[in-house]
Amino acid sequence: MSENNNLIEKQWYVVNTYSSHENKVKENLIRRVESMNLKDYIFRIIVAEHEVPVMKNGMPTGKTKMKNLYPGYVFIEMIMTDEAWYMVRNTPGVTGFIGSSGGGAKPFPVTREQIEPVLKRMGMFDADMYNNYEVGDLVRILTGSFEGSEGKIVSIDSELGEVSISTIFFGRPTSINVKFSEIEKI
Repeated sequence: MSENNNLIEKQWYVVNTYSSHENKVKENLIRRVESMNLKDYIFRIIVAEHEVPVMKNGMPTGKTKMKNLYPGYVFIEMIMTDEAWYMVRNTPGVTGFIGSSGGGAKPFPVTREQIEPVLKRMGMFDADMYNNYEVGDLVRILTGSFEGSEGKIVSIDSELGEVSISTIFFGRPTSINVKFSEIEKI
């Protein structure tokens, strides 16, 4: 590996896979990262799943199952070196990278604005995500009883991981506190 790799930042990439094979691809990638000693170049591998209640005749059964938010896609945080790129695209089940024009061209990374809602829906967020938000920013609430509501950030408490938002509820301005992981910038 060249010394120039230290200057390259880790970024998020999205790979295609066959629908319903996402977890198998994730396991294959994790094994290959270990066996090919690429732990310094491939960091997180995510299948964007969340728990949903199992329904029978329109009623919840008390059981839950995992539902994939993005069928056919696996998210990878990595430093795009030749070796890491080769390993990922040649992993069984990977059909290609999103943002690659083919012909040996490396893919473009996913922007922070695009990956942030995916990470937040998974309950994952990095401390540097706070840097992208300021008092006065317009945001949308992703989960909970105010899901889909929009409002303006009034205050940010990074120690508690909460944001105070002013929104309109029943025609009146209302201030609510939500977890930072439950909002996205509009």
